[in-house]
Amino acid sequence: MIEARHLRVLRAVAATGSFSAAGRELGCTQPAVSQQMKALEASVGTPLLIRSGREMRLTQAGEALVRHAAGILAGLTAAEEEVAAIAGLRAGRVRLVSFPSGSSTLVPTALAALRAAHPGTRVSLEEAEPPQSVELLREGDCDVALAFRYEGAALEGEWEDLVVRPLLTDRLVALVPERHRLARTVPSGSIAIGELAAEPWIAGCPRCRSQLIEVCESAGFTPRIDFATDDYPAVVGLVGAGLGVAVLPQLAVESVRPRGARMVTLEPAVRREIVALTLPDLAQVPAVAATLEQLARAAAR
Repeated sequence: MIEARHLRVLRAVAATGSFSAAGRELGCTQPAVSQQMKALEASVGTPLLIRSGREMRLTQAGEALVRHAAGILAGLTAAEEEVAAIAGLRAGRVRLVSFPSGSSTLVPTALAALRAAHPGTRVSLEEAEPPQSVELLREGDCDVALAFRYEGAALEGEWEDLVVRPLLTDRLVALVPERHRLARTVPSGSIAIGELAAEPWIAGCPRCRSQLIEVCESAGFTPRIDFATDDYPAVVGLVGAGLGVAVLPQLAVESVRPRGARMVTLEPAVRREIVALTLPDLAQVPAVAATLEQLARAAAR
């Protein structure tokens, strides 16, 4: 194997014409230069220098190696500088995947703080709901996944192969039209979800929809879902127009302006855990670690 230090010695010998002059240029002794040249010739399996008295010239193989050495050493120097920049957060890239309500609430604050602290770090953002976002992480298509799971619905060992950074606990709330009887009677109180059993429902994303059905069935009824949409502003708009009621994570409600709709607390509480996920090796990458830290800070505000 050709070592970079041996190539540097070869270039110095070729440039100066002697071991002693090369040693002075490199800051080492003449015997050290001679020893490294012998090691290089042994590794390539052919002589690189012709020694004739005080004169020293390159063999054809030596000339070829010197010619390639410039590009090899330049590439190594560039690689060392780039790695040092990434390690020092002067450069780097993070691919982030988030669910929509996280993208509109936690992500902007976190990324703004990350850019202010480390302007050389670039972050790309795509949206996907779990479990798709978690699979993107496992398949190497992103570096950090913002995800959630509902209390009591977590699968054993679901994320055991990942680094899990808890961010916050998000509570489900009911949305009713502002002229709804419950909006007037419990403006700041709470209701049992069973009080909405006879209402037409607007359902959200597939995972939230299945959670809604499970919560309603545990309260003794099956919701009549008239509308279903993955778009939270559309859910709020349908509720505001008086077309039904909905249950959404509070984080989702905070991401839109619920015009014409009123938020009502549900009892017993139904919550989901919001987390940032990454792979164990990626957690050691400075830019990824900094992104996780800023997401945690954004969630704490």
